[in-house]
Amino acid sequence: MKTIRALVLISLVMTVLLGACASAPSESDAIQPASEITTPTPPVSQAAGILSLWVAPYLPQEIQTDMFLPENVTLADSQQNADLWLDVAGDQPLSQWVYALAAPFATVADAISLQDVLKVWNGEVSSTASLKKILVDGNTKAIFEKKWGTPSSSTVILTGVENLLSTAWSEDGAWAIIPFESLETRWKVITVDGVSPIDDDFDMQNYALTVEFSLLGKNDDLQNFSSRVAAMGNAFIPTTNRDENKITTVVLTGVTALVRGTAYMMEKYGMTYPALDIGDILRSADITHISNEIPFTETCPNPFYNAANDANLVFCSKPEYIALLDAIGTDVVELTGDHFRDWGADAMLYTLDMYDQRGWKYYGGGRNLADGEKPALFENNGNKIAFLGCNAKPEGYATAGVDYPGAVHCDMDEMAAQIEAVKAQGYIPIVTFQHIEYYDYTASPYLEQDFHTVAEAGAAIVSGSQAHQPQAFEFYHGSFLHYGLGNLFFDQYGEGFAQRQAFIDRYIIYNGQVLSTDLITIMFVDLARPRLMTPVERQELLETIFSASGW
Repeated sequence: MKTIRALVLISLVMTVLLGACASAPSESDAIQPASEITTPTPPVSQAAGILSLWVAPYLPQEIQTDMFLPENVTLADSQQNADLWLDVAGDQPLSQWVYALAAPFATVADAISLQDVLKVWNGEVSSTASLKKILVDGNTKAIFEKKWGTPSSSTVILTGVENLLSTAWSEDGAWAIIPFESLETRWKVITVDGVSPIDDDFDMQNYALTVEFSLLGKNDDLQNFSSRVAAMGNAFIPTTNRDENKITTVVLTGVTALVRGTAYMMEKYGMTYPALDIGDILRSADITHISNEIPFTETCPNPFYNAANDANLVFCSKPEYIALLDAIGTDVVELTGDHFRDWGADAMLYTLDMYDQRGWKYYGGGRNLADGEKPALFENNGNKIAFLGCNAKPEGYATAGVDYPGAVHCDMDEMAAQIEAVKAQGYIPIVTFQHIEYYDYTASPYLEQDFHTVAEAGAAIVSGSQAHQPQAFEFYHGSFLHYGLGNLFFDQYGEGFAQRQAFIDRYIIYNGQVLSTDLITIMFVDLARPRLMTPVERQELLETIFSASGW
């Protein structure tokens, strides 16, 4: 038996050696008549109808983790071994991923052209340009290399995801390209060629930072794959990271007091005159907040009629003035104001009846203390938002009691408990204060303590409704704090330049997270009517406020 095995082994070795020594076939030897060609047996995978798919490793993690493979489709370990591959570009896009050009929030520049972005991408930097470096993580770099070509290593800086924000804040002119859903309030979204992903009318087809991911391969394989996806009955991969149905926009505003000069201008030019230039901005929000300090009453005199009351700051609004709040799309009214009590209990209850008739929610004040302490709750596009507020001045300004209407005086322990309660129910808490008034751009220490307390309790946004001029920002304990927005509709035009300036804060909430704050800057042209600032006016205000914020 050993001899037989040895002979067999020798025979096999000789066969291999003879095969190796054989000359390669000539070109003419390799071409056979069609009648002599036999069809080889296909690999087992093809015979069974199995397709292999390679997914570019730099594609977003959500695409890879949320992928649903059709029947008889397997993942390949390399592009060379795949029938199909999923990658950037191509003629059959399956997904459109939106990226943002994001700068530190304390950035004055609002917009840039794609041409200037590409110059920096390719290593060209102007000494006067706002953008000097582009920060990208590894995946984003690989994706945009496919779109824009290989970048300059001197101006496009590879940065870990966890360090993008801190690096941008620490280096002058360093902005980042990040996925839309990775935004947060410490970033400012920069408009590119007039288009921003936080715009209400955003069109991803005409946005320079939209990336298409497509399926590539032979036509037969593509058709085969498409039919299997169709039979599956659901999407193969997420179609986008910016779903309109998951976005909620919230507008917060400053002081509204339809009295004195503002009321006079409304009587003269029409009830909606104050909103002539900014009405569309307020109406376009999903949730529009108004801090109306003044009660409506049928016994309210004409503007300036009761000089003694005006001098003593005792205010009321005629019922017809509510047409202005109707016209701007009011959804929720803050009642923390000092003057809600000015015309007595009947006027407060009359005002609340008017709000109820319109379906408007209110908070920070009410028919009694229990009513006023209730948060105003909203659900929009899957986002849950809670408004809470109180008056932090001495108790005389806040009259809500067990059986009496008015603004709610701040009990910070109670406020913290309410914030924790709504947050436990999945709501994003927005807290607004009527607080001690002061005339400066900086944050008052009197306000800081209370703002910090509610931030520590879990408020996502904290906003000061008392201010008659713009005031500082702060990021604290994961919250966005704005100490004062200034006036929305109030007649302090002649009281100082700072009282003519104001903010409207527009918040973009996506999939349960506050992604961005869009600062809308306004300037009063008279006693009633604000307009959008000019570029020069806006630059001056932002520089002033960012400096007052310590940035």
